Amino acid sequence: MTGDPSSDFLLVRGNAQLPPALARPVVAIGNFDGVHRGHRAVFDTARAMAAEAGVPAIAVTFEPHPRTFFNPASAPFRLTPEARKLRHIAESGLQGAVVLPFDAQLAAMEAEDFVREILVGRYNVTGVAVGFDFHFGRARAGSPAFLEEAGRRHGFKVTVVPPMRDEDDAISSTAIRSALASGQVGHAAHMLGRPFAVAAEVLHGDKRGRTIGFPTANLALAEDMELAFGIYAVRALTPLGRFDGVANYGRRPTFDNGRPLLEVHLFDFSGDLYGATLEVEFHAYLRPELKFDGVTALVAQIAADARQARDVLARI
Repeated sequence: MTGDPSSDFLLVRGNAQLPPALARPVVAIGNFDGVHRGHRAVFDTARAMAAEAGVPAIAVTFEPHPRTFFNPASAPFRLTPEARKLRHIAESGLQGAVVLPFDAQLAAMEAEDFVREILVGRYNVTGVAVGFDFHFGRARAGSPAFLEEAGRRHGFKVTVVPPMRDEDDAISSTAIRSALASGQVGHAAHMLGRPFAVAAEVLHGDKRGRTIGFPTANLALAEDMELAFGIYAVRALTPLGRFDGVANYGRRPTFDNGRPLLEVHLFDFSGDLYGATLEVEFHAYLRPELKFDGVTALVAQIAADARQARDVLARI
């Protein structure tokens, strides 16, 4: 039951009761994909409520994402797979998290039953913090207003956190996905509160990069990834340290127009990364992916991209 993310963060999976250290909590409830600035406002609210009441503050979240359960063919790509989501929740200062399985039983549960059986019966909550757009229960019948009224009946406090805005956009997982799909990684980072990042194992490729002077670590991202194809200034965390780099995400139209890959060229790096997991942060979109007439033109452009990426990253 002790947490995956860190030793002092308590993680409860499934339908288990809370451990004594998390008794009578204030709970922040949501899907929390991305764990963006709006989500962290909900966590901050839960922490403030918990501090006032002298009880722990925890998150209650769901796996898989409900939209994946209901319509897996058209579900949005995940900004934060479960392990990374929990890591970011742990970093937010909450004492723990509950991961509820989103299955047919939970999907069919009436909103009142969720309140009575889970929030009150299982967790004995002191308070609840949710975002303004949170809905729960069968047919999403449980609204923030419903939750406030249920809290008054069952004796727990409810705080509904208003939307947080970034320039003209309300911060949301949907807005962040839209920004990434158009290459606006800076805007996405501002809404997230950190650079968008992916993690994947380095694969063996055709080693073409070595022959043209720009060896790359090749990563296959999730099949539903909607990041815009193109060239990015990146930073990568490797087993050998943290390195700046330039990366191409796309299909390599100059060569094979194959499956999408993230190809990362790390600056000032020497070593073997095959089989290692890299975490890659996207700091700037440099240009779209292009098809070149030949290798010479491609190499010249990669060199220019690398110089631009170094300049961009030096200013961050």
